[in-house]
Parts: sequence; C-alpha cells; structure tokens
Amino acid sequence: MTKGSLKENTIAAVLIAMTVALSILVVIPIPATKGIVTLCEVGIYTSAILYGRRMGLLVGGASGFLIDILTGYPVWCLFSLVIHGTQGLVVGWLLPRHHKGIRSMLLPLLVGSLVMVIGYCLATTLLFGWPAGLASIFGNVVQVGFGAGVTLSIVGPLTRLKPDLV
Repeated sequence: MTKGSLKENTIAAVLIAMTVALSILVVIPIPATKGIVTLCEVGIYTSAILYGRRMGLLVGGASGFLIDILTGYPVWCLFSLVIHGTQGLVVGWLLPRHHKGIRSMLLPLLVGSLVMVIGYCLATTLLFGWPAGLASIFGNVVQVGFGAGVTLSIVGPLTRLKPDLV
C-alpha cells in the first residue's frame, strides 16, 4: 500500500473503529489512578503486526485518544494519543519484515508493552504524584499482558484467513 492511499486510510478507519468499540465494550475503572483498563492493546498490536508501524501508530494514537474522550476520561486523551501511538509504532518497527510465528512477535510486544506501562506511569505521576504512578503499574501490566495474549492467539488465524494482509 502506498502512503496515505485510499485503501490504507479505509483499513485504518475500520481498525480504529473496531479497537474503540472493543475497548468501550470492556472498561474496568481504576479508582486509585482515575483511569481505566481496556482491551485496546488487542487492536493496536494486531494492527501493527498485520500492517506495520505506520498503521500501529495511527490505530494506537487515534483509538487511545477516542477511547478516553468517549469514556469520560478526557484528561488522559493527549497522553493516550502519544503513548498508544508510540506503542503501536514500536511494535510495527521492531517486528521482522517476514515474521514467522509467535517467537518473532515476543520482543516487539514486550517492548511495546514497556512503552505503555512506563508511559502511563510517568503520565500518572505527572498528574497525581509518584504513589499513583507506582499504583498504575499493576493494572497496566495486566492490560498489556492480556492484550498481547489475545493478539498472539488471533494473529495466526487472521494471516491464514487472508494471507495478503502481511
């Protein structure tokens, strides 16, 4: 796909919408940090793995921003734009061009997960102080761990279903 093509923009829009819908379907409030745990990593990671770093950046940033606006957490929207966008970019960038199997996805998913956990720890610390920043780590580790697990379970079947996705 060429940069900014109609096909790419359409796929990005659909993936963003699906990621936002999936994330809004399951929202777990975290009172200690005034934040939420969602399933947005599934959409971000899957997009980055199937379509590369640019799609990971677009889906991560836009969906993170929209999820916060739509769920009533606007204070987080700019942080989410940057953190989730960077998370998707990193996963797509670190993934080998012709990745095969789960092993080749582990390091990119781990680094992308670290970007998210550290990013939200720093954002939470900035907004609410270091105790809240430290408290945010556990919920975010659970979120990225679950998201990575679901992603690894669906990416294989998706690529077999439509091999030209990769």
